[in-house]
Amino acid sequence: MPNVALLLGPISFRDFEVPATINIGGVQRLVIHRLPGGTRVIDALGRDDADILFSGTFSGPDATLRARVIDEMRVSGFPVPLTWDVFFYSVIIKKFEADYRSGWWIPYRMTCTVVCDEASSVVASVISLADDALSDVTTAFSFAAAAGIDLSDTQSALGAPDAALKGTASYTSALNTLASASALVASGISQAEWALGSVSWTTDGQISFTAGTFGSMVSAAQQISSLTLAEAYIGRATINLVNAST
Repeated sequence: MPNVALLLGPISFRDFEVPATINIGGVQRLVIHRLPGGTRVIDALGRDDADILFSGTFSGPDATLRARVIDEMRVSGFPVPLTWDVFFYSVIIKKFEADYRSGWWIPYRMTCTVVCDEASSVVASVISLADDALSDVTTAFSFAAAAGIDLSDTQSALGAPDAALKGTASYTSALNTLASASALVASGISQAEWALGSVSWTTDGQISFTAGTFGSMVSAAQQISSLTLAEAYIGRATINLVNAST
């Protein structure tokens, strides 16, 4: 999955850090009552998500520092957002193991325990795919607005009559505005990643603070988180709109 944006807390994975695969899923907890004659009564007690495991390699001049940030998140035990494609989870880093080979090359393995599947709250089987697309764009609008990006044009285009009817001008306009929104959000992510990567570090691995350095780091990390979520919602809205029109 080299072309998929993966974000864990403030860390946006890149290059060799991006895992080849990430598992999803889990089990449904069941209580099975076996009655005389072989009849069964089954109580479904709800989802039990499996741990999310993935691995990769930190590389480059800041490999050690990025590995340390991940390990500090493990130590803190606080929930952090884990997002890629259309998947959004709040997770706690259960295990982080890294094999330090050099300051430029550190393979890692990670296990994250799911606290909440944030994406599931917006999935409702009783809503049409077209309404799902509009709902996703509305959610994306909120995340993008928090990062200073206005997606109101996309929101209006998805809410137009016949926006889900293939072949209409409204449908074409909706797809075009979704593509433009995705490009705009991607540009915002790149700018925030550049801002986060421009922080100066001392030779002993500490941040070289200047006026506003810490505030800039926090702001850039928040922008990356918000825009990555917005990007994923836009992606799912596009898929739902295409499926709704078929």
